[in-house]
Amino acid sequence: MIRLMQEILTLTLNPALDLASETPDVRPGPKLRCTAPRRDPGGGGINVARAIHRLGGTARALAALGGPTGAALHDLLAAEGVPLIAHPAPGDTRQSLVVTEAATDAQYRFILPGPVWSEGDVGAFLDRAEREAPPGGLVVLSGSQPPGTPDDLTARLAARLAGTGARLIADISGAALMATARGASALHLLRMDAAEAEEIAGAPLPTREDSASIARTLVARGVARQVIVARGADGAIFASAEACLHVTAPEVPVRSKTGAGDSFVAGLTLSLARGEGAPAALAHASAAASAAVTTPATELCEAATTARLRPLCEVTPLSL
Repeated sequence: MIRLMQEILTLTLNPALDLASETPDVRPGPKLRCTAPRRDPGGGGINVARAIHRLGGTARALAALGGPTGAALHDLLAAEGVPLIAHPAPGDTRQSLVVTEAATDAQYRFILPGPVWSEGDVGAFLDRAEREAPPGGLVVLSGSQPPGTPDDLTARLAARLAGTGARLIADISGAALMATARGASALHLLRMDAAEAEEIAGAPLPTREDSASIARTLVARGVARQVIVARGADGAIFASAEACLHVTAPEVPVRSKTGAGDSFVAGLTLSLARGEGAPAALAHASAAASAAVTTPATELCEAATTARLRPLCEVTPLSL
């Protein structure tokens, strides 16, 4: 039976024009001569849409863009063939800079804050997200929130989407994640990394079972129907009311960890949109994240590498 792929919309409130360069060594004082910068459109939701496109799917990207930097980001996305819905931002789109020290391969990441949002700006974006949400499809909220946005924005978005039938996947951080973890937003899926899960738990989570326990607790409290805790090289934990699963991360040469989380969400979301179950979606997500770390600078996953690594991503049940 042929399954129709569900539509995907990604949301990016604080996109960035990502610049990546290299210099022989990084030290204070002298001018550091860098190579010509690579320019990529960035921001969590934008990167998820780009990675989905690379993996053979399609997703529309709703992003707040402003000023000359926003126009440049618009053109870069158009060149990649990613469908963009440009929403006016209250200021110029930010930039970020990744500098790799050639002598050590160490990466230095400089992230600017982006324009300050008012309550009116937040309301206008939520209105737009509600209008653009695909009925019965998937909406991915990913990336940092710009200054001025409320910590409960994810909960407000979930309430807006409730009447559309769209399911919300959130990959957020900082105060926004902590506020979401304290509430009962009934998200479809919430993803976090191990350090964030430990902050929510208020204690170390050294084992897979520990990560699964806090994930299961968040499910039981109604924060999300499904929770994923990414444990880096130890793979990831998935929890729902029905199951707890662990997916391995294959051993690969690491060139840059930038983009791994967005690639994970892209692989996961694309598989879910295709009607695949949690085990298959987790394997695809882990393979995409592992593929991303083999690429330089801010590069995302590649389809061929993801396909090669997918059979190596073993999904097994966890007993609590």
